[in-house]
Amino acid sequence: MLELRHLRVLREIARTGSYSSAARNLGYTQPAISQQMKALERRYGTPLVVRAGRGIRFTEAGAELVRHAQDILRDVAEAEAAVTAVANLQAGHVRLVVFPSVSATLVPAAAAHLHRRHPGVRLSLTEAEPPESVQLVRHGECDLALTFAYPEDSDDLDELERIPLLSDPFAAMLPADHALAERAAVGLAELSGDSWVAGCPRCREHLVQVCGAAGFTPDIVFATDDSLAVQSLVAAGLGVAVVPRLLLSSVRRDDLVVRPLQPATHRKIEMVTWPDNLRVPAVAATIRAIEKAARTATQT
Repeated sequence: MLELRHLRVLREIARTGSYSSAARNLGYTQPAISQQMKALERRYGTPLVVRAGRGIRFTEAGAELVRHAQDILRDVAEAEAAVTAVANLQAGHVRLVVFPSVSATLVPAAAAHLHRRHPGVRLSLTEAEPPESVQLVRHGECDLALTFAYPEDSDDLDELERIPLLSDPFAAMLPADHALAERAAVGLAELSGDSWVAGCPRCREHLVQVCGAAGFTPDIVFATDDSLAVQSLVAAGLGVAVVPRLLLSSVRRDDLVVRPLQPATHRKIEMVTWPDNLRVPAVAATIRAIEKAARTATQT
C-alpha cells in the first residue's frame, strides 16, 4: 500500500535529484531510501528510477507517481491546516436553532462574545420552537438547540445532552388603565373575567393549563406568534396576557403594565445537543458564550 512516507520520499528525491540528499533532508539513511524505492518498484512491477550517468532520473511511471505525490501531499497539508484551525478555534461552523425570544436577547450577546474571542468561528441561525428544534438536533440538521420547557412537560430527550441556562418567570401584562394596574403583583385567578391575548401554540397550551389550575378557562380573543403584536393588543385594551420576562428585556412598550404573577410560574430555558458535540471546540465555545449571556441576563 502506498503510504505518505513513500510520497514524501518520492517528492524529496525529485526535488534534490539524489537518494543521499533526500535521505539527509528526511532524516533517513541512504540504504533506507534505496530499500523503500525498491519495495515500490516490486509492488508496481516496473522501474521508477534509473541511473543516468552520475545522477538518476525518473522513468515515465516514476514521474507519474511523483506528480500525484505532489498533489496528494499538498491536499494533505491543506487538510491538516484546516483541521488544526478548527481544533484551535481559528475556524469552525456551529448550526444553532433558537426560539424567538432568545434570538432577540441571549443570542446577540453570545454571538458578539464568540466573535470577539474566536472571530474565525461562524454561527448560522435557524428559528424553531421545541419540539421541532430538538428534532433538528436529533436528526443532525443543527448542532445546538436553545429550547424551553414548562414544569408540566414530559422529558423526552432520551440520549441527548441537556444544559440548563436559566429559569424565566412569567408576568401578567395589563393595559395601563386596568383595574389591577396599581397592584404590586397580580393573582392569576383575578384575571378570570378578562379577555386574553395568547402567544405561540405551546404558550397557549400552557396558558390554558395554568388558568385551569387556577379554576377558570381563559377567554382567548386573539392569538399571535408575534410578541410585539401581543403587546400592542394589550396596550390597546383588547385583553390581558401572560408573558415570559425574558421576552420583555428586548422590546417593551411603555403604555402597558407588567406585574409579577401569583402563583408564580416559569419556563426553563436550556440548551440541547448530542453529548459528543461537547468535545467539538466550536460547539463548546458557543455553549460557553451562551452561558455567559444567560448569566448576564439574570443579573439585569
